[in-house]
Amino acid sequence: MRLSRSGLVAAGLAGFALLAASVAAQKPQYPVTRKIDHVDDYHGVKVADPYRWLEDDNSAETAKWVEEQNRVTFGYLERIPYRGKIRQRLEELYNYPKIGAPSRKNEYYIFSKNDGLQNQSVLYIQKGLNGKPEVLIDPNKWSEDGTVRLGAFALSKDARHAVVGISRSGSDWQEYQVMEVATRRMLPDLVKWVKVSGASWAGNGFFYSRYPEPEKGRELSTKNENHQVWYHRIGTTQAEDELIYEDKANPQRFHGVRTTEDERFAILTISDRGKGKKGNSVFYRDLSKGEKSFHPIVGEIGDDSFNVIDNIGVKFLIETNHRAPNGRVVLFDPAKPGVMEDVLPEKPEPLESAGTAGGKIFATYLKDVTTKAYVYSLSGKLENEVTMPGPGTASGFGGNNDDKFVFYTFTSLSYPPTIFRYDIASKRSSVYRSVTIPGYKAADYETKQVFYNSKDGTRVPMFLVYRKGLKLDGSNPTLLYGYGGFNITTSPGFSALRIALLEKGFVYASANMRGGGEYGEKWHEAGTKLKKQNVFDDFIAAAEWLIANKYTSSERLAIQGGSNGGLLVGAVMNQRPELFKVAIPQVGVMDMLRFHKFTIGWNWIADYGSSDNPEEFKALYAYSPIHNLREIRYPATLVTTADHDDRVVPAHSFKYAATLQERQRGEAPVLIRIETKSGHGASNTAKQIEGTADIYSFILYQMGLN
Repeated sequence: MRLSRSGLVAAGLAGFALLAASVAAQKPQYPVTRKIDHVDDYHGVKVADPYRWLEDDNSAETAKWVEEQNRVTFGYLERIPYRGKIRQRLEELYNYPKIGAPSRKNEYYIFSKNDGLQNQSVLYIQKGLNGKPEVLIDPNKWSEDGTVRLGAFALSKDARHAVVGISRSGSDWQEYQVMEVATRRMLPDLVKWVKVSGASWAGNGFFYSRYPEPEKGRELSTKNENHQVWYHRIGTTQAEDELIYEDKANPQRFHGVRTTEDERFAILTISDRGKGKKGNSVFYRDLSKGEKSFHPIVGEIGDDSFNVIDNIGVKFLIETNHRAPNGRVVLFDPAKPGVMEDVLPEKPEPLESAGTAGGKIFATYLKDVTTKAYVYSLSGKLENEVTMPGPGTASGFGGNNDDKFVFYTFTSLSYPPTIFRYDIASKRSSVYRSVTIPGYKAADYETKQVFYNSKDGTRVPMFLVYRKGLKLDGSNPTLLYGYGGFNITTSPGFSALRIALLEKGFVYASANMRGGGEYGEKWHEAGTKLKKQNVFDDFIAAAEWLIANKYTSSERLAIQGGSNGGLLVGAVMNQRPELFKVAIPQVGVMDMLRFHKFTIGWNWIADYGSSDNPEEFKALYAYSPIHNLREIRYPATLVTTADHDDRVVPAHSFKYAATLQERQRGEAPVLIRIETKSGHGASNTAKQIEGTADIYSFILYQMGLN
């Protein structure tokens, strides 16, 4: 679906003040959404789906509905008098150089940089760490509107060629091309329909994963099945690619192959989340012997995960949660099948990441959601801790086996991302690159971690950031954010755009609910399938704690979440609508009975369960945002989605918004903002700033702030 904003209502300057004073209290006139008589039978339970027709993203009626909804939404937003000033401030805050940590291949270093407001970051290359940076790839030149982005990049071992992945309008689909690095020339090689893939070089070509070409016109919504692994040789067509692996008997499995640093081994990983299995199997092939078959390291797929970190000769270092819910690193010797020897045994803190560089193992652990980093010998002997600037999040530490130093990035809610260089021999860190945010002084803000008890007594952490001198009088506007799923840790990280709220006296709160990876697999499992209600209870308890401790009140509390977090927002505002003033569900999974029928939605069954299972259906139906909307007063709601989201298809948000508009009995507005030429996230910087400005404006306006 490709839509324009032509015809959107624009408020004139005349009478602007009068409109602004009254618009927040006026319930918009929503477009009439046609209802159909459609009912599904789930294990004997009849479930109506009157807006099923909105799932058709190619129909003219759906396109018209989107245009009409956008007309109402943008007409409302354009009447907020300070919307333009907020966008201007966001541009000022975001207009600073953003540089990624460098990585090395052969004698070259690669890093990304955005000068400030460029729609896409530019990729640079330099010879040696002190060499002169040269532009390698500038995606801003690929399209006039800046919505074509660099989705993947993989440099060959000799640094002569690179795989360049191109994504359009925010879609997860990519096309791979091959660049001749010295000349910057794109070769004729073209690989299409790549998804859930990386590119791993081996000899004169690379491994990648793709799906068969989808039905024309249904590329953004049809179910993705039969994930295949292929090998492409430079200078050939895609039709000549070699099929490496597929499993037609299990069409909803993911298959991926990557190579070890020395390119001796190809590692095949297979997962089957569509059948509710959280783990994976893993196999290897010795390319130095010309092997064509894969040998099992772990042949069966269960709930345990296995990730090959590196090879030490013919042995493999593997990160796994097998018999270790907090994670460990083991050594696997093919001569001893079924045996895994501990290198880094399980600790009380969950293992966040592990990798090798410079002949060492770098491992990061989570201590109450903050990063602790350590250096070990390859045999697992602790050598030292890498000291962080304070509580926060560190990532990176990757490199080659002959590296003398590695890079990592540290950040927190009030500490802008800073790149550090760690010297392996001296065991010392030093600042490599830091940033300056226009008008921002970290000393003006306070970051703290608090703990609260959820409904069942579980102790849950939450991070807060706000201006120093905050008065706990219950009047502070507050934005509470959450995710709570898929073993993903909601780490404390900096956002320059968030400063615009903090300057206005906002408290920003980030809750670390169950379902995430904050405390290992047990914490994750406690927020999945039949236990998903724990996540919602944790979030509601966070809101109640903020109110009870006088940080805010229900009249000054907004909630926000995206994707699985959008589901979170939709579920809790159904269960406790009186607790929140504003709700921002973004690209949410809102129809929990049908999510597995679109694109790769079946991949989420491992976390959510499936409506095809009678017991899981009951749990899903009990909290599904669409199916639990009642005729009551709901908070002011701004639903956001995008026309090229082929991960959580926009039909979720379409059906949810239509249902909420129908059942809202209060005067608070229910709007849906449908971005064009974007996907699961903003496709360029301009759209990111514009979308954030609209969300912030909506929140401020509903709270009566200026």
